[in-house]
Amino acid sequence: MRLSRNGFYFCSERKETMEYQRFELENGLKVIVHEDHTTKVAVLNLMYDVGSRDEDPEQTGFAHLFEHLMFGGSENIDSFDEPLQKVGGNNNAFTSADMTNYYITIPSNNLETAFWLESDRMNSLSFDPEVLEVQRKVVIEEFNQRYLNQPYGDAWLKLRPLAYQKHPYRWATIGKEISHIENATMEDVKAFFHKYYIPNNAVLVVAGDVTFDQVKSLTEKWFGPIPAGKPYHRDLPVEPKQAEARSIHTEADVPLDVFYKVYHMDAKFGANYHTHDLLSDVLGRGKSSRLYNALVKGKAVLSAVSAYITDSTDAGLLVVSGKLKEGVTFEEVDELVEEEVELLISEGLEPGELDRVKMHAESSHVFSEVEVLNRAINLAYYTMLGNTSLIDEEVDRINAVTEESVVAEAKKVLNKTNCSTLYYHSKPKA
Repeated sequence: MRLSRNGFYFCSERKETMEYQRFELENGLKVIVHEDHTTKVAVLNLMYDVGSRDEDPEQTGFAHLFEHLMFGGSENIDSFDEPLQKVGGNNNAFTSADMTNYYITIPSNNLETAFWLESDRMNSLSFDPEVLEVQRKVVIEEFNQRYLNQPYGDAWLKLRPLAYQKHPYRWATIGKEISHIENATMEDVKAFFHKYYIPNNAVLVVAGDVTFDQVKSLTEKWFGPIPAGKPYHRDLPVEPKQAEARSIHTEADVPLDVFYKVYHMDAKFGANYHTHDLLSDVLGRGKSSRLYNALVKGKAVLSAVSAYITDSTDAGLLVVSGKLKEGVTFEEVDELVEEEVELLISEGLEPGELDRVKMHAESSHVFSEVEVLNRAINLAYYTMLGNTSLIDEEVDRINAVTEESVVAEAKKVLNKTNCSTLYYHSKPKA
């Protein structure tokens, strides 16, 4: 660590690389082994290269549905959780637009139980009609509770199709509309499984108190016999450059008026991805950010404000959002946000401003790798994207961002023709 001229500490040396070994089975399953014998825990993380962006526009929500179906048992195991809990393990999963991830954390001396369970549901998932109906109801209930019956819950259901006209990011992971899940047939479900849930479309990471030889032996034993499927080649429509400002208004029984502004930005491996990420931090990360100081503390027109990125594999969005105080109009806030953007472009960054957000970004990345599970997920993700070693370049990429590039990208990205805005009105109180 060293002290910058502006008084902020940040890393001056390149951090140590993450140690791992890799191999690949004949069926195409990619395997990463990360040994860490400071713990007695092992993590088995299986990431499938399928997310909501891979769905048919008329059959959305399937990737998320499968996150649930995979816990419904296999042909050989009625309950996935029960045998795992008996040996002190736990498990979970998550789905995004870009991938579906399953993980098991288990005492390392019971690692084979995790291999047995995870390989069995890849090889012989139960297609019990009762399981499908149960999980269909669970997903429908989740759609209602999290998106339709929660304040502002439907904001992204409206924002995505406003910002994206062609790319499948235009629908949420839960699905474009719940009727797609309601009408899903067993044939639809089986077709999705056999297309994507195959060894040659997955990355397995085993991390923690394990050895390479042990993992290789267990992987060949449990995953080796599973046949490869037909290779999936992704060919998604490219989102055309936005050439005009877009906006929509909606109204619901919510506490306050809220605005969401989204700007198109670089993909995960784009040349300016980290610049856009740090730009969002300059604008609205925490109480030291520009928009907080100007619009919450200064002019007191907002009760809260934030800026962040969607962290998508393909070209994502830089988001600025805020809650209006009573009596403040959206027109006023639009004008004030635009003033702050123009001030950033015309006057540049303040002394120490970029160092501060770099420090936060770097520390977030470092802390994300403290837990073995997070390391396993990150290793799986970068391997899935085609270059595991990029996991060690994040800090260097963050520190390579310059003040000049932040200002230049602010001018390019934060303009009205690249912006889609959702004005979320609170219904007038009786």
